[in-house]
Amino acid sequence: QVYIAESGGGLVRPGGSLRLSCVVFGSTFDVYLSMSWYRQAPGKQREVVAVISSSGTNYADSVKGRFTISNNDARDTMFLQMNSLNPEDTAVYSCQWRRRVNELYWGQGTQVTVSA
Repeated sequence: QVYIAESGGGLVRPGGSLRLSCVVFGSTFDVYLSMSWYRQAPGKQREVVAVISSSGTNYADSVKGRFTISNNDARDTMFLQMNSLNPEDTAVYSCQWRRRVNELYWGQGTQVTVSA
């Protein structure tokens, strides 16, 4: 069975950093149309934060210069490095792997809370 799962969320002070991980089980990220991080804050719609695709990497304007999406050499883990965090970054963060046109995986989400 193939699935993905996030980890690395938690409570951090404003200005701090966190690194989220998204691990794939039962496969590797060797085939993908896109690999993405999304977030959903309370009372808000889910938004895409960062994407890796054939066209490169793209970021939401709100996180450009602060967040970095990457994956490891083994292609079994995707990361989201988050720096200079502020309270507006508080949300549940989820990873998404679109392996093929009709094959999509979501993680369960991990809570990130930025608060003094």
